[in-house]
Amino acid sequence: QVQLVESGGGLVQPGGSLRLSCAASGSRFSIGLMGWYRQTPGKQRELVATITYGGTTNYINSVKGRFTISRDNAKNTIYLQMDSLKPEDTAVYYCYANAAFQGYWGQGTQVTVSS
Repeated sequence: QVQLVESGGGLVQPGGSLRLSCAASGSRFSIGLMGWYRQTPGKQRELVATITYGGTTNYINSVKGRFTISRDNAKNTIYLQMDSLKPEDTAVYYCYANAAFQGYWGQGTQVTVSS
């Protein structure tokens, strides 16, 4: 059983920055793909960015050039650096991890972009 603990959400003004962290623990196997998803009320959860164990990244178009996902395999931790934030980035952000072909989710952290 893998536990994912997110941190770093909060309230920020448009154009500001936030850095999310997600630490994984409890896995008996190497953790493969990890990533960030987000969800707003009434909408489906959407992929934001993913990163493989080897560091290959993928982003949705709306965050390219503004968000950066990174990973520290020694700490089983991923990060999401979010710059030039926009009100439409407001959502609950969830961490995701895949270990031994099973998916795990964090509890979510709220990001609010508002003046």
